[in-house]
Amino acid sequence: MKNIFKIHPLYYLVAFLSIITGLFKDFIYITILIFIHEVGHTIGALFYKWNIKKIIILPFGGITIFNEYINKSLKEEFVILILGPLFQILFYFILCFFNIESTLITNYHYSLLLFNLLPIIPLDGSKLLNIILNKITNFKLSHMLTIYVSILTIIFLLIKNKNMVLYIIIFFILLKVIKEYREHKYIFNKFLFERYNYDLIFKRKKIIKGIKLNKMKKEYKHIFYDNKYYTEKEVLKRYFKR
Repeated sequence: MKNIFKIHPLYYLVAFLSIITGLFKDFIYITILIFIHEVGHTIGALFYKWNIKKIIILPFGGITIFNEYINKSLKEEFVILILGPLFQILFYFILCFFNIESTLITNYHYSLLLFNLLPIIPLDGSKLLNIILNKITNFKLSHMLTIYVSILTIIFLLIKNKNMVLYIIIFFILLKVIKEYREHKYIFNKFLFERYNYDLIFKRKKIIKGIKLNKMKKEYKHIFYDNKYYTEKEVLKRYFKR
């Protein structure tokens, strides 16, 4: 866990703005809620023995980066994801139980919780959307749909927003979405390469007609049919050796 915490420069910018606008107390409340939220994700990751590469603290939330396979269990992804908001909610209920909460804390608790559940990369909402999509359809399409929904949600926020700080946050998030879009092909190839290079075990099997790698799903071992049957390893070996 050594040296995994990082404060993003945007955090310092918003902290400065909160000082000159007299909202530093508000900023501290938000920071505490963000910290508790990330503790939830971290505990889930430690429970499943995921390798945590970095935890980045931002003014609107945190980003936990894992050094793990893309082909991890969707159940594990969901549990780690949901523990963040659950810990934040539990912390808020504890404050209420001891009568420590205030209207200010309540407003920031719900605002942060709802904002983080928006379906925008890299917020928790986008991860939840991606998990659901991966249950329904293939990995490649799930990733692209998550990117498209992120862009549409950002456009909606830009139209409705009138807050300068939120504009700064949206601009940062937009950069993340653009980066994700540019890395789509790399992410898909990493998804394939893990299956080619490692002996990953999946309980379910799926037959794909034709050699269509874009039809491959998470949590499935695939068999391809093109006049005859090919194993997943055979098809991926041909793909990476070409």
